[in-house]
Amino acid sequence: MKKLILSLLCSIAVNIQAQERIILLNEGNWQSDNGKISYFEDGEIVSNQWFRDANKRKLGDTPNDIIQINEDLIAITINWSNIIQFISPDGKRVAETEDVPNNRKLATDGRYVYVSSYGHECGTINGYEMFTKGYVAKIDIHTFEVVATCEVGYEPEGIAYYKGHLFVANTGGYAFQEDHEYETTVSIIDAETMQLVRDVDTGQINLYGKLSQSGQYLCINSPGDYYDIPAATVIFDCEAALAGSDDCFVVLEYASTYSCTMLDGKFLAIGARFSYYTSEYKFNYVVIDPREVLATEGAGGVEESLPGTMLDDLMELGMPYGVYVNPYTGYIYATDAGSFAAAGALIQWSPEGVFLGRHKVYINPAHFLALPPDGMEFTGIESATNDAKPTTSYGIYDMRGVRMDGLSTRGIYIDNGKKIYKH
Repeated sequence: MKKLILSLLCSIAVNIQAQERIILLNEGNWQSDNGKISYFEDGEIVSNQWFRDANKRKLGDTPNDIIQINEDLIAITINWSNIIQFISPDGKRVAETEDVPNNRKLATDGRYVYVSSYGHECGTINGYEMFTKGYVAKIDIHTFEVVATCEVGYEPEGIAYYKGHLFVANTGGYAFQEDHEYETTVSIIDAETMQLVRDVDTGQINLYGKLSQSGQYLCINSPGDYYDIPAATVIFDCEAALAGSDDCFVVLEYASTYSCTMLDGKFLAIGARFSYYTSEYKFNYVVIDPREVLATEGAGGVEESLPGTMLDDLMELGMPYGVYVNPYTGYIYATDAGSFAAAGALIQWSPEGVFLGRHKVYINPAHFLALPPDGMEFTGIESATNDAKPTTSYGIYDMRGVRMDGLSTRGIYIDNGKKIYKH
């Protein structure tokens, strides 16, 4: 036993491997050009200006979404700067395009990047194209040029790729200031031809925010109109929609302002209902099983409980602003925007919901991307989030061989008999 411990101690310098590698987009303040990236690795914030450290330049104004395309390329939409920034996994700039103004959310099939836009014009390889409503742009990741577009509804937001098709949630979010109504539709696009297949009317207005995807299922937030129409969640079945069914979704009386996919294929959602009548937020915290929701037409499949201490911890936050489950390891994260004007926080839990720490980041921390752990290849968006299995048994032990519920103290730990962690 002594020889084993000595061997482990001697090899600590070469055997510490990163398991938690999180890129976090901080939106900053709108029109202040102060968006930043925080980089978190194994219990520590490495930098709160990661992009600037790597590139000696600003990221831009109001980063809005982030997605990994392949092992070597990541895309970031920077909304108010009208830039889509492409970087490598070490944070270094690769390219950018300004052809898609008012860009919003991202999807990919590994060959192309698809971007939703509120804008009415787009620069393409065939010149500028104009739109009455919003659109989706298709970008070639080799040339970083827009090769095709498709007009959808007004102010499109969340976008997902499934079986050669794009599913786009339309908001109509400018209805309060422009001459059109709120949207209620999900647009389905053939990704190869970039032709609109059809629109599915959900009956729910303002399908706003990043949607979550678990295989064929989508979790779409509808915040209502903040006055008389309450917030709701649409659970959408892409497979049924492609088959032509109009009964391809179920509406739940919960908000899902911030949602993500868990390793078991369920959705974890934090809902914030805001009312201009009272100027107050009301929150709900739920786990949604999309299969059961659709099978029971909403009568089942929703749990108002969260793992471990998560619910109590979340209720102590000043303003929840994002939630995320690492698709490779199952560790859980949330962010706290606080006052929206000062530094926010990143909170981490184990997969079982054991609180692991709170870390200071930048203003309005909102959008996450997990990089693969050392020694693990990038597996792609769908395979990483659809019915994935944990990459570890989460049996964490101290040097005495005593099982730990969480890494609450500094020391050396062994996970699954293979990797050594220093916390």
